Amino acid sequence: MLGLLWLIPALPAAGFVLLMLLNRRLSRPAAAWIGAGSVGLSALVALIVCGSFIVSPPAGDSYHQVLWTWFDVAGFAPTIGFYLDAVSVLWVLVITFVGFLIHLYSTEHMEHDEGFTRFFMYLNLFVASMLVLVLADNMLLLYLGWEGVGLCSYLLISFWQKDPQNVYSGRKAFIVTRVGDTALIAGLFLLFTQLRTLQIQPMLAAAQHSFVPGSAVAVAAALLILGGAVGKSAQVPLQTWLPDAMAGPSPVSALIHAATMVTAGVYLIARTNVLFTLAPDARLVVAIVGTVTLLIAGFSALVQHDLKRALAYSTISQIGYMFLALGVSGWEAGVFHFMTHAFFKALLFLAAGVIIEALADEHDIFKMGGLVRELPAVFWTFTIGAAALAALPFVTDGFYSKDLIIATSLGSVDGSLWFYVGSLVGAFITALYSFRLVFLVFFGERHTEVTRRPRWRQLVPLYALATLSIVGGLVWMPGWVSGFHPLEDFLDTALPQLDLTSRYAAFADGTGGAFVTILIVAVGIGIAWLLWIPWRKSTHAFSESPAVRPLAAYWLGGWGFDWVYERVFVRPVKWFAHAARNDLVDYVVGGIAWLNVAAWRALSAGQTGRLRAYVAVAGFGIVLVLAVVVLR
Repeated sequence: MLGLLWLIPALPAAGFVLLMLLNRRLSRPAAAWIGAGSVGLSALVALIVCGSFIVSPPAGDSYHQVLWTWFDVAGFAPTIGFYLDAVSVLWVLVITFVGFLIHLYSTEHMEHDEGFTRFFMYLNLFVASMLVLVLADNMLLLYLGWEGVGLCSYLLISFWQKDPQNVYSGRKAFIVTRVGDTALIAGLFLLFTQLRTLQIQPMLAAAQHSFVPGSAVAVAAALLILGGAVGKSAQVPLQTWLPDAMAGPSPVSALIHAATMVTAGVYLIARTNVLFTLAPDARLVVAIVGTVTLLIAGFSALVQHDLKRALAYSTISQIGYMFLALGVSGWEAGVFHFMTHAFFKALLFLAAGVIIEALADEHDIFKMGGLVRELPAVFWTFTIGAAALAALPFVTDGFYSKDLIIATSLGSVDGSLWFYVGSLVGAFITALYSFRLVFLVFFGERHTEVTRRPRWRQLVPLYALATLSIVGGLVWMPGWVSGFHPLEDFLDTALPQLDLTSRYAAFADGTGGAFVTILIVAVGIGIAWLLWIPWRKSTHAFSESPAVRPLAAYWLGGWGFDWVYERVFVRPVKWFAHAARNDLVDYVVGGIAWLNVAAWRALSAGQTGRLRAYVAVAGFGIVLVLAVVVLR
């Protein structure tokens, strides 16, 4: 069964090709069958292949499949090959199954859109690119998938091209992530010059033998890889593109935030964990970036008016938790949170899409309200997603993964009290803004009438993801609950085991640390209820007061990052482009164009339409050729 591995990315890629070639000749049902069906088949093959891998692990707990040699230049011969281990198994299952649910949802959500076939074409390419990224056996093929998801994000964010703001948002995502991509490609060049290979497993093995822990080369390579991860995963300072990415359709937001794109950076760091183990300074930077990001994004989510932008900032914050875990050597904890986050964040975005569609494209949460009875199925599923995001104890998957990260931030040998406090503050803020959305959207007075209700193709993905958001965390339960942790045992075959041996480990990983986490979350949910149920008017008046409004505006604008980038980077580039509009290069290009026009005019002058002239010129040419031959 493992030999079918290549089919997992090939099926959505084939769906993309079919949709691209047939395009306008396809009916909408046919396009939906090809788009959603190809990813559904990929999910089925993934279940068969990954199930076979789990039940009967191959030698070395990994499977390597080489299809062909990509190219061979001076001994550098990267392959089109796939590598399957515990890490890629988890990513593949999440990408295909969550991706299929999003495709199914899209068949109803986009059914009246004029770009229906084009939408599924882009979605299929997105899924195929992400699967190539996580299955690649070498960094060059990984980079191909990396750039593929970047291209698809641009195409999907700017999907509704008639609005210039949407195109601007897509371009912003493309350019900002290119900054990180430049760092990543520089890191690949550095690794290749030092290790002479980009095959991931041989490269990491060579790094262990060639790099001394803490060496400058190891630190530089790890920091450059981190630069790429920061861009794709929207971490400080390259997080500004993700809130604007909400310009795309809601299924796009779900796919970017849950199964593709933003989790690519987490995968990259986890996959290259050997390099970061050899570079403790770079690993510390990962933890700092994650902690800072989870806090500033959490505060920004707390003041958003747009439902999808609030969820976007929550994604930035939750990816920050994953980076924090990776930075303190909690590799498995970060990967576990990736899985649980994929379930509840896809659920939240898809439910948000139903809400926005039901309210005639209304995004402002303060213009919603009173939907608990109008959209009961959406209320329950959205609330389950919000509870998982807030880490509601015992009954949501988000609790188990986030509690593990919080425990790791203190109990790990690389953890610290600062990281622990930051993670707890983040947990409190998350509980606050998660249930702020629930209470403002579904309770209180109804401000906008419901004009549409979801049908089964939207409801089935919501029910499935809600179920996963409850039971998904049961695959790794802490010792103080039951000690049932098959996921940890599985990940141990591919990642370094959690090393909870600091002096705070007994507290962090025991009932004491869990009690603190539970208390923080409970207090956050309770305060959210007070602020936006009985004290709603007072809370609104307080937020609009002169003393608070500037701070709220600062958080609302993403802590001023866009303001700074506009003045430091965007405006100078625009000014230079305007000032250099007539530079030497333009004269060269203009000169080439003038020569082409002049040559065209000279040649076209001979096209008189007179047959005698044509025969005369041809005869002269023949005489000239014969003369040259004879005179030689």
